[in-house]
Amino acid sequence: MTLLELFQLLKKHLQLVIALPVVCAIAMGIVSFVAMDNTYTATTSMYILAKTDDSGQMSYNDLSASQMLSNDIATLLDSDSVKSGAANELGLTDLDDYKVSVSSETTTRVITLSDFTGTDAKETAEVAKAIASSVSTVAQNVGAAQSINVIDEAKTPEAPSGPKRTLYIAVAFLAGIFIAVAYVVLADMLNTRIRGAEEAEELLGIPLLAEFRL
Repeated sequence: MTLLELFQLLKKHLQLVIALPVVCAIAMGIVSFVAMDNTYTATTSMYILAKTDDSGQMSYNDLSASQMLSNDIATLLDSDSVKSGAANELGLTDLDDYKVSVSSETTTRVITLSDFTGTDAKETAEVAKAIASSVSTVAQNVGAAQSINVIDEAKTPEAPSGPKRTLYIAVAFLAGIFIAVAYVVLADMLNTRIRGAEEAEELLGIPLLAEFRL
């Protein structure tokens, strides 16, 4: 099938090609606004301070150790001990409804924590604060760091961070176009009926007699 034939075929079924993507987009829009809860993101950043020597001075090696500690603390943030401590502080059973995302670099002692939930914006910020407090306590208890200080305290997000409804609707629209085109092409391939004199001549291999009129 040539590109021109494909365009002619799509033109023949133009209503389906237009209607199906629109229906898919509308259906996804309804699902995304009715069935999907808003998600909120609260971010907090922390500064890691490694243990000092007896004189209270921090050497260059201590500074390097603090930078390397970022990876350890980033792992600790997602541990059960830290989550349990944060949950107890807030009077919650667990933090299963929250997803912790941590970013850190080995060249800095700053860690950024993002906390996600799909229900309440204010509670999201509170959980982020509790996790920052809990990780500082756990890190000191296990001797991982002297202290972890909050630089930017988590603020209550003013607007939801997700779901990305516009993106979902756009993808559903494109999927509808793909399905419509695939259906039209497949239906045409499965249609074995002779649909014209030219096709009949091609199948028979002989020219057909012209129609005579009296």
